[in-house]
Amino acid sequence: MSPRRCPAFLAFALAAVFLCMTPPAANAVGPTIVVDVGTGKVLDHKDAFQKWYPASLTKLMTAYVVFRQVRAGKISMQSKVTISPKAAKAPPSKMYFKAGSQLTLDDALKIILVKSANDVSVAIAESIAGSNSQFIAMMNAEARRLGMSDTTFVNANGLPGKGQSTTARDMAVLGVALHREFPHHRNYFALEAIRSGKKTYTNYNILIGRFAGANGMKTGFICSSGFNQVSSATRNGRTVVSVVLGAKDQEERANESARMLHRGFTASQIGKSSLAGLQPYGKNRKRIVDLRSSICSKEARKARYGGRDVEGRMVLNSAYIKPLKRPAKTVNVRLTGTVALTKSGKKFPVPKPRPDFAGSATASFAASSLKPALDVPAPDVPVPRQRPSL
Repeated sequence: MSPRRCPAFLAFALAAVFLCMTPPAANAVGPTIVVDVGTGKVLDHKDAFQKWYPASLTKLMTAYVVFRQVRAGKISMQSKVTISPKAAKAPPSKMYFKAGSQLTLDDALKIILVKSANDVSVAIAESIAGSNSQFIAMMNAEARRLGMSDTTFVNANGLPGKGQSTTARDMAVLGVALHREFPHHRNYFALEAIRSGKKTYTNYNILIGRFAGANGMKTGFICSSGFNQVSSATRNGRTVVSVVLGAKDQEERANESARMLHRGFTASQIGKSSLAGLQPYGKNRKRIVDLRSSICSKEARKARYGGRDVEGRMVLNSAYIKPLKRPAKTVNVRLTGTVALTKSGKKFPVPKPRPDFAGSATASFAASSLKPALDVPAPDVPVPRQRPSL
């Protein structure tokens, strides 16, 4: 029988053509959400309560704790951050600063938010709270206070750790809080690049400078999470925050983040639920998703570079992301000096001066060598007090 006279054959052929012509679903990544910062309205979401590994999105909470401590007057942006032996041993991504190196908190924040340096994140935690465990307690106390009900932090950098998890909804809560509470610190999330010595590091968030109005916030990646991103943009005085979790590569992460931000600027807010009022959903949402087998297989690693140009540069096929036709705007970060440390990471104690040599200059030097008590939390953060160390 001729194919022309067979309705079943024609139906099958037309279906095959349609399937071949149908583009893949725009929302093919993991959980997503986009929120209006001013109104708190949720403008779009998918699997927003599904548990996920945060990866370096964790550093948003590290920054939030820092900002809270600065506002409370416990520290300043010029406070010293010391790289301890433990911090120096942190796995990459890192700056490879030697133990004893010191830098300002201001530069340390720029480094963790652009380069996502794990060694500097550990150093921030230790320098502010006296220990990683103390800082982690502060992070989780802040998460509870903000209502991040499905988030648990086990470190300050987002490296793989048992029990560490979040959701797209909770990361949106944190992103909105950062914009609402600390608008004067937005510049930390919008840096295009930093320069340390002779090396320049470009922000992994490639929307900055390429998506109209983009002004933050943070990317993250470990094999188990896939490629994550919290993004924000401001247009005509209105700011939206989007969260994308579990993209297969940097290109998909950027494209989907741009699409979600665009959705946020164009979607109607009429009848939309508030972020606080969005109710948990999802049958298996409490079971954390692990993408290691699909993201870090040999085939997946090879595929991530398959769509790049001959020089290995990303090719972004997005209607919303424009090429950066100028050099990235770069700010300098630097070490301020070094101090001698014991094997435990503490500063060598300054010998007490003998009575007959106790001049005012010597006494002043000894007093200035003491580490300030940075472990006192803000009044509404219930963190145990810790004795200051040398």
